[in-house]
Amino acid sequence: MMTPQQMAEKIVEVLADKIGRDIKLIKIDAISVLADYFVICTAGSTTQIKSLCDEVEKVMEDNGEKILHREGYRAGGWVLLDFGCVIVHVFMEEARAFYGLERLWADATEIDISSFIGER
Repeated sequence: MMTPQQMAEKIVEVLADKIGRDIKLIKIDAISVLADYFVICTAGSTTQIKSLCDEVEKVMEDNGEKILHREGYRAGGWVLLDFGCVIVHVFMEEARAFYGLERLWADATEIDISSFIGER
């Protein structure tokens, strides 16, 4: 079993490896019971959304972590992956701007991801 932090960091690494854009890791455990972390990422196409999500699911399953729920808002360009303590949001740019999760969760703590994704 991975800790919530290990899960979040691994998901960020996978998204970065698959060229996800503008990846944010937000620690929400102090302000919500929904999860410990949100990972937010932008994709360039619906095909890339599927590719990013498929790879996250595969890597997490390979690490013993099963997805609890997947919701695909393909028409709106947004897919949500729920791993319990970590929720992943992969958006098309327009949908990300529209929903504004970073604004909604402005009281949460944004984690600096540069130390575990390196220079890309």
